[in-house]
Amino acid sequence: MSVRWVLLPVFLSVGLTFALLLGMVASRTRAKKAGQVGNDQFGDCFSNQFELPLLFYVLIALALPLRHVDFVMVLLSWVFVVTRFAHAGVFVTSNNVSQRGQAWFAGVLVLFAMWLYFALSILLLI
Repeated sequence: MSVRWVLLPVFLSVGLTFALLLGMVASRTRAKKAGQVGNDQFGDCFSNQFELPLLFYVLIALALPLRHVDFVMVLLSWVFVVTRFAHAGVFVTSNNVSQRGQAWFAGVLVLFAMWLYFALSILLLI
């Protein structure tokens, strides 16, 4: 499997983090100019990008040099990143907690599957 295909979801996830950072800065600047201190959805969403995605980054950082990246891992990487975009999209728009939680939990399940698949491929020497 091409390293490019493995790293593209990682780059998109990092891009999402930077986009949320810029959104947070813009949101806080507007709030400061208006003399308001309110709900900082961009800031909270930005902080979330250093929680669950950290396990994703570590997994890819381990899987690549160990040459345990295949079609399944790439496919699951894409699904995970899509769940992160869905989570962020809900977070910074409607902030519907139920929808946001569903997107988050979907990401958790996909990431768990990725780690399980990786661990089994290492332990069973697949």
